[in-house]
Amino acid sequence: MFADSHCHLDYKGLREQQPEMLARARARGVSAMLNIATRESEWDAVVGTAEREPDVWATVGIHPHEADQHPDIGTARLIERARHPRVVGIGESGLDYFYDHSDRDRQRASFRAHIAAARETGLPIVVHTRDAEEDTAEILREEMAKGAYPGVIHCFTASGAFADIALELGLYISISGIVTFKNAKDLKETAARLPIERLLIETDAPFLAPVPHRGKTGEPAFVADTAAFLATLRGEELAELAEATASNFHTLFAKTRA
Repeated sequence: MFADSHCHLDYKGLREQQPEMLARARARGVSAMLNIATRESEWDAVVGTAEREPDVWATVGIHPHEADQHPDIGTARLIERARHPRVVGIGESGLDYFYDHSDRDRQRASFRAHIAAARETGLPIVVHTRDAEEDTAEILREEMAKGAYPGVIHCFTASGAFADIALELGLYISISGIVTFKNAKDLKETAARLPIERLLIETDAPFLAPVPHRGKTGEPAFVADTAAFLATLRGEELAELAEATASNFHTLFAKTRA
């Protein structure tokens, strides 16, 4: 059984066909899905889906693209909403210097607020990082020195060196359909050597549909294709990788076991 550790079930393109989409995922063996929040206005919908669906859980957080629009969302507000029984993680949050949709200082402050909420609640932070390896690593290290917190680097596309830093800090690494793309040579090399006990898989649906679905709207069912590719890449049996990554998901997002 597969766990899709990162998807956006209430984004346009998926919310309109949620029952059918979830049925397709379950038919392919997806037994757990984490519905990720990116802005406050969608928190109720994201949590609502998790309330309705027993194999779906939710996060609360502010994407770095949205940091400028949420200057008042700090640690206390995140902690308050994270008390909900179906909220199992904080985020996604982090740094995105590729698009720079929000001021970098604002992104960094928001990221630290999310980490503080993860530390306080014990819930994992879901980390987004793009073209910001150095600052992301610095913040993760500085905040870990203040007190340990769990987390995952989602949709990993960074360098092998950054992967080593994340692993050193005790974080998990989640691999998306990008690993199936022809030009993802460096990512393939990193994904092939990650310790299986720290590995997660995801779709980031509706984005990043893997081969053989490129060009389509991504959906959680496609996590099975990413898993199959990854198992071949790593020289593992698909069943072994599926079981390990699903177990890792429930270990990291421990509230899902409640």
